[in-house]
Amino acid sequence: MLIAVLMLVSLMVGPAGLSPRTALAALLTGDGAPGIIVREIRLPRTLLAALIGATLGLSGAALQGLLRNPLAEPALFGAPQAAAAAASFVIAFGFVPATSLGAPVAGIFGALLSVGGLILIAGRRASLTVILLAGLALASFAGAVTALILNLAPNPFIALEVAFWLLGSLEDRSIEHLVIAAPFLLASWIILGLTARSFRVLALGEDAAASLGIVLVRTRLMVVIGVALGVGSAVAVAGSIGFVGLVAPHLVRRFVQSDPTRVMLPAALTGTALLLAADIAVRSVPSANELKVGVVTALIGVPVFLAMILNERRTEGTES
Repeated sequence: MLIAVLMLVSLMVGPAGLSPRTALAALLTGDGAPGIIVREIRLPRTLLAALIGATLGLSGAALQGLLRNPLAEPALFGAPQAAAAAASFVIAFGFVPATSLGAPVAGIFGALLSVGGLILIAGRRASLTVILLAGLALASFAGAVTALILNLAPNPFIALEVAFWLLGSLEDRSIEHLVIAAPFLLASWIILGLTARSFRVLALGEDAAASLGIVLVRTRLMVVIGVALGVGSAVAVAGSIGFVGLVAPHLVRRFVQSDPTRVMLPAALTGTALLLAADIAVRSVPSANELKVGVVTALIGVPVFLAMILNERRTEGTES
């Protein structure tokens, strides 16, 4: 219900404010200027926010279940950084404009390339520690490549455009961006969903999980590939949006008795609600230039996360 309300509000909010009745009528009929605004501008943006938020929440829950660590988040394996580096390259050197379809395609290719590199470096039967180290190395390398691109960009205004794009934004996204990203986002949902039952067993430890029939190598690879597909394509069309994948699982974990399998769906729904709310907020703040949604999620996510840490410390102190 909350998500439906947020999606309706998202269709209403913008420079041309629309009433709920007008927004719904424009969505159903597509008549006149309201129809163009709602169907061609706000609907793709709203759907992208919903899909990307769900993907980030689901990816964060999957990684936390796999690693049995509540601090795990989607950037661990380098896919977001690689997607950003690839998209930055084609934008900074003038191959495609920042708002064209070429940037998402390049970003998705970069994410998939990072996954291939991760599997090649770590090996199919690598331990989780080796996979994490390889992912961190690829993430650091991709971040350095992005910084190098910004330094070498022939046009300083293009470099500024790339820097703003890296902050995360759903501005000027069209139905074409949605069509490009949606198959990868949905594929990541399916892959991560297939691994969900393994996380409950993994909570007992890797040895116990292996003895109960969980194929650890396959589970790790599926999670890495699912996160890379989802987060990579999300970064490719919306830039870097942080903290949703980290905070969303925390907000719902206590309501499912910390069951890592049952937290998956609520985390996805919470991620959807968080990103929709953040995108509504950036359009509601009066400003000459629209705020970047990645900035808002960080501003909201950091205090929430710190509050969770302090609450966890108080809980541990009470128990001891």
